[in-house]
Amino acid sequence: MNRIRGPMSPGVIERPSSVTDQVFAELYHRVISLVMPPGTKTSETEVASALGVSRQPVRDAFYRLSKAGFLAIRPQRATTVSMISERAVKQARFIRTALEVETTRVACERLTEDDLVALESILDQQQQAVHQGDKMVFHELDDMFHREICERAGVGYVWRLIQEHKAHMDRVRFLSLSFASQRAYDDHIHFFEAIRRRDAEDAVHRMRLHMMTILEHFPRIRAENPEYFDDEEPTTGLV
Repeated sequence: MNRIRGPMSPGVIERPSSVTDQVFAELYHRVISLVMPPGTKTSETEVASALGVSRQPVRDAFYRLSKAGFLAIRPQRATTVSMISERAVKQARFIRTALEVETTRVACERLTEDDLVALESILDQQQQAVHQGDKMVFHELDDMFHREICERAGVGYVWRLIQEHKAHMDRVRFLSLSFASQRAYDDHIHFFEAIRRRDAEDAVHRMRLHMMTILEHFPRIRAENPEYFDDEEPTTGLV
């Protein structure tokens, strides 16, 4: 399979196990990084030719991307990258906050010293990504940090639930990294230190603050990138 993007840092991303997984990962990367911005038209034939694979794994990857909210597939019409929905972003933030707050409480009770060492290693890699200005690696490490907390706390199913809802939020998160990657990293450090102290209340507080930042950044991101957002009326409140 032809690779269109450059190599990722070793150990950052789990290697996809099938051709469909590889196609999905490649297209996910392109959508998140805005190589394929909202509104981009694409087709199974075009992607299959570009990646050197048959159409079936592309069709399967398209279906997964549509279920995740990244693609709009309409019969007899072009498949397009979905526009970013402000309502979907805010709903995803609400859902994710509720799930990760409870995960945080469990993590404070269950994480071992080995778990903390593994999380600290991810944070070290994130710091390097900040210094190198590598937004995609930072974004992937961000997901890894949160996923590992779920997995190591024994509630890996929570991360699978989060993934089902966070497509629109992911693109806004990526856009925010042009000016807020250091803030996101600092949030992780404060949150991690609270978990290390087994201070559940402070850890929950830090998680809530971390999840609120997307609401703080949203007006700037939308104002700077109006072409990426749908024409729905701006929403008010948290959801």
